Amino acid sequence: MKILIIKRDKIGDMLLVTPMLQHLRQSLPNATIDFLANDYNYFVLKENKNIDRLFVYYRTKHNGKFRPLAFVHELFVTLKLILNRYDFVIAAGGVFSPRALKRATRIRGKQTVGFILDDHTKFKNLTNPIYLPSHLHEVEANYLLLKPLGIDPPLNKIDPILFLKPSWLEYAKNWLREKNLKEFIVIGINSRRDKRKPSNAQILSWSKTIYDRYKVKTVLMWQPGEQNNKIYPGDDERMQLFLDNLPSYIIPHNSHESLFQAIAVIQFAYVSILPDGGLAHLASVSKGGVIALFADTKVSPHPNNWRPYTNHSTYLLADKTVEELDDEAVIDKIANYIK
Repeated sequence: MKILIIKRDKIGDMLLVTPMLQHLRQSLPNATIDFLANDYNYFVLKENKNIDRLFVYYRTKHNGKFRPLAFVHELFVTLKLILNRYDFVIAAGGVFSPRALKRATRIRGKQTVGFILDDHTKFKNLTNPIYLPSHLHEVEANYLLLKPLGIDPPLNKIDPILFLKPSWLEYAKNWLREKNLKEFIVIGINSRRDKRKPSNAQILSWSKTIYDRYKVKTVLMWQPGEQNNKIYPGDDERMQLFLDNLPSYIIPHNSHESLFQAIAVIQFAYVSILPDGGLAHLASVSKGGVIALFADTKVSPHPNNWRPYTNHSTYLLADKTVEELDDEAVIDKIANYIK
């Protein structure tokens, strides 16, 4: 059996596909399992042993600009996948995505599987539409996409997995050695939406309390770039004044270092406190785990669908903004990872 799985979305969503891949490989050990990712999220699966081949297409639009060479490359990859003549093409992900379904049906597999919202959702060549369950976590929803292959959800929980390059870990060890850091937590403000970010006052309060009680320092991370970036607003402007007056127990991790290096540093933290998002999910598979910060779930993903999935990770939920969270509630969560 030849299977192609497609995931075109963000890095957090990609990580949440990895339990499905492991379950699929265990259920069909002799199947050919290929994966199509984009140039932004493919690194999550780069060393994943549960797939046979990883195909990558370049996004035709990046930072608001059309990339003609990427368009040509995408056509070439699509043709190559069509010629592979897959038995099943699966549009993975715990949401209804018309773009993902269009990409999946374009491959012309014998059977194509994907989520729909209702009976009014019509996609040509979508042979196995599955109603999107609103009550399930994204990991558990992805298992339902394997039903047409005769595979039931696993009996036991499967955690997401991420393989880190040795060079990333070596960078982290050298950086920590340079900063003389052995025991630390990570606090980040990496989020597109301000309501999910802790305030400067909260960062100072949490860091000071943790240092006073446990002599544990804080590594501060943020999204590089300008605030008016329409694709992913940066925090450089907010951080500039803040960085000039940091106490010695808060160590900034250079905002212009790569995402991979930030992920590597997180591997050595007691725990990371991060806004709901891709970095929080990547931190969830670290040894320490993550405390993810959620807010305003009337318009943003709810933890029931999107919380970090590993057993040693948790979350805090604010009604409107993370700034509403009680300091002691946050400190108590962090202390559970240090004691």
